[in-house]
Amino acid sequence: MMTEYQPTILLLPSKAAESATLALEVLPHGLTIHKFLVQANGQVHDIVIGSEDPQDHALQKYMNTVIGRYTNRIPAGEHTIERLGVSTSFRALPNENAEVSLHGGPQGFDSVEWTVLTSASNAQLFTPAEKTEISNLPANSYAVFRFESQEGDQGFSGKLMVEAFICLLPLSGGEVALNPQCIEIGSCVVIYRAKLDERGKSIVTPINLTQHWGFNLEASTKLECQSVKNHRLTIRADKVAELNKNKLPTGNFRRTMENKPHFHAGKKIGDFFPDEGYDDYYLFEDLHQFPPTTYPLDAFTQDFNLVNSALYPQQSKSPVVELRSDLSGIALRFQTNQHGVMFYSYNHSDPSAVRKKIHGGSATRQAGDPYDTGSAAFLEFHNPLGAFLFATNKDRQDTLLTSNEIYHNFVRCDISYSS
Repeated sequence: MMTEYQPTILLLPSKAAESATLALEVLPHGLTIHKFLVQANGQVHDIVIGSEDPQDHALQKYMNTVIGRYTNRIPAGEHTIERLGVSTSFRALPNENAEVSLHGGPQGFDSVEWTVLTSASNAQLFTPAEKTEISNLPANSYAVFRFESQEGDQGFSGKLMVEAFICLLPLSGGEVALNPQCIEIGSCVVIYRAKLDERGKSIVTPINLTQHWGFNLEASTKLECQSVKNHRLTIRADKVAELNKNKLPTGNFRRTMENKPHFHAGKKIGDFFPDEGYDDYYLFEDLHQFPPTTYPLDAFTQDFNLVNSALYPQQSKSPVVELRSDLSGIALRFQTNQHGVMFYSYNHSDPSAVRKKIHGGSATRQAGDPYDTGSAAFLEFHNPLGAFLFATNKDRQDTLLTSNEIYHNFVRCDISYSS
């Protein structure tokens, strides 16, 4: 097997309860979450859809991969950008159609091989205090990956180094622990860091990273339920992005409370399901409470530590998104410093694609048993769509990064089981 398809296996520390364990398989190819295994009530669930054979990811796009340099859709063509007095231009390459650049262009971060670092101490975008924090975790519970995007890659400006830290750890408690029927399984934390290589000059580039992972909490049950329409979804968002005919952002938002399909307050996904499915960006409430995505370089002193708050968040903080299944009893609760989430309901099925054996498939291409449309809830946490396009975001959360800053993006997924 080629090294880019050789999975790095992460395991929940052994002190976790024997009845509830957690494991990840992460591929260097596209930083792909190939398997997300949850053992609950004596059964193993793989809670992400996708291929059986890691090498099949070469034949499909955006299946549980990272997305970069820029997630979702922006207009193809030339753009002039400026942040904090630093300006440049870049050319977004078309790939969805002649007018739209999707998910970072034709060969985005999802298509490349990431380097697995042999030690957290080799990371360059984490401080000494953060690397100590990481190294104190059990050795098989985490990994750090790196990719260097060259200047002009997919038309983007500047040479960009990106590192990703992924780990599993026991749940630290909180509101879930108050329910005696709820078993805390563990947490998955993903942290992205990025920095421009300025080489003595000031530069600016767009960046908006996310993990394009598609969840189905029932596909591994004995009923082999493909649809996620009976999953219950909560998104603590008061606004949903307005899109034009090419699904490009207009910069405007609509209120979710005034739109039943987009008011996700624990309703079943299938209730008020749009004819074309969901492919929508939701802006979270109370954004003033969210930590920043960019920090000045000089803030990253030896003792500076943002990893700690991602690993061990305040227990009183409510999740911004919750996905749960009454059938399997599994629930996912998400926290992040990103300002919103893209919810995609897998609206286009590839008839030649593979469905995993654990999900009732043959695991064979062209077998005629792919995942159906509506068989996953893709929850992609990132900052607002095309934010740099709109003057109202200037020098704020504009999804731009200068050579004087560090990019910091984290998402935390807490997994639990209720009988």
